[in-house]
Amino acid sequence: MTQKTGPSVATLLKPGFNDPIFDAQAVFRAAMISTAYPGRVVSLTTEIDGPLPFCKATAALSLTLMDFETPVWIDGQSRSDEATAWLRFHCGLPLTPDTATATYAVVTDPENMPSLADFHQGDIEYPERSTTLIIQVPSLTDGPTMRWTGPGINGSIITAIAGLPSWFWSLWDLNSELYPRGIDVIFTCGNMMVGLPRTILVNDSIGSAA
Repeated sequence: MTQKTGPSVATLLKPGFNDPIFDAQAVFRAAMISTAYPGRVVSLTTEIDGPLPFCKATAALSLTLMDFETPVWIDGQSRSDEATAWLRFHCGLPLTPDTATATYAVVTDPENMPSLADFHQGDIEYPERSTTLIIQVPSLTDGPTMRWTGPGINGSIITAIAGLPSWFWSLWDLNSELYPRGIDVIFTCGNMMVGLPRTILVNDSIGSAA
């Protein structure tokens, strides 16, 4: 008697974009806006239901930015059979276990993420080859308030990213000192994102206002 088995992971894969070209262009424009105007919460108009634990913005950015030429590192929480199969099927990307070789990194458990220094910081000749981190957080508005300054910000902007490890902003100071080298970050939550390029300086909002 033939034993019946459940459907494979491949048959349960969630779909990608409804219109791959149009949707990817819309998400890319939103990502560029978040980078050009750091600290601004940018909402996506493109809806996508990605695999757990990816929120909509994380899934949309993955489909837009990643392909067969971009080694991607994903954290342990994201490394489910469903998520890895979905990324490989829709993006054709190579997954790497080495943070230092990743073009992109996806973090959905930020409290346990690796040190920023573990990712590729770029080379003097090619600083753009550093890792871009997509960090999924529980909220973009309910965390500790910080004051951001730098290119794309008129004066300063107050942000409140939640869920980051206690060491994050002190290591971000060191990352900023590496310019033009250094990593870039896009925070995601739900269908929204906030860009944090390497050029941005971050200070405690109370201390910097004194």
